[in-house]
Amino acid sequence: MAGGGAQVLYQDDAVIVLDKPAGVAVSRGRAGLPSVEDWLEGLRQGKRHLPQPAHRLDAETAGCLALGRTRPAMAALGALFADRAVEKTYWAVVVGGPAEDAGVVEAPLLKVSSKAAGWRMVVDPKGQPALTRWRVLGRGDGLAWLELAPETGRTHQLRVHCAARGWPILGDAMYGAAAEGGLHLLARRLAFTLGVRVAVEASVPVAMQAALRRCGW
Repeated sequence: MAGGGAQVLYQDDAVIVLDKPAGVAVSRGRAGLPSVEDWLEGLRQGKRHLPQPAHRLDAETAGCLALGRTRPAMAALGALFADRAVEKTYWAVVVGGPAEDAGVVEAPLLKVSSKAAGWRMVVDPKGQPALTRWRVLGRGDGLAWLELAPETGRTHQLRVHCAARGWPILGDAMYGAAAEGGLHLLARRLAFTLGVRVAVEASVPVAMQAALRRCGW
C-alpha cells in the first residue's frame, strides 16, 4: 500500500503505477482533500528524487495513475503521454446511455470561468481538440456501462463528452447530478512500453459496484 488506501499495481526501477482511490487529489490544493503528493516521500524508497505523476486524474476519479521514479523516467513517461503512446481505458456508468453500441465523440473543449459559478469545461469550437472512443459493455435500469478510450487528455474530457451527448456520468455533480457513491468513473486500465511492457488494471471501487451490477457486470 502506498498510503491513504492506494494500492501499488506495478513497480520497477523507473515507474510506479498506483490504484488511486476516489476522493484523493493528485496535487495539493483541494481544501480538505488528501493528495498523492502526501505519499511521495514514502514512495521515494531510496531514490534521489521524489516520484512524480506523469498525468492527472480528477480527485473524484479512481484508478490507474503512473509516476516516474527518476528524472529520465519522468521525461520518458511524459513524452509517451504527449505522443498518445499510452493506452488508457476507463469504465463509466452513465445515466440513460447511447442508442448505439459504439462510437466516437469528437468535440473541442474550452475552460470557462465566472466569479459566481467558478470554472468548468465546455464544448466550444474555440477549444482544444478532444476525441473519445466509446463502446457499451452493458445496460440496465436506465443506466449504461461504458468503456471509454480518450485519445486526447483534456481536463474533464470524459465527463464533458458524455454529458454533451446527453448521458452524463452517474454522480457527476458538475456536469450532471450528484448521486450516492459519487462519480462513477474509473481509470480501469493503463498500458505502455518503457523499456518493458507495462499493463495494469485497477480494481472496481465498492461505490461503483452496485450500479455496474445493474448493467450486467
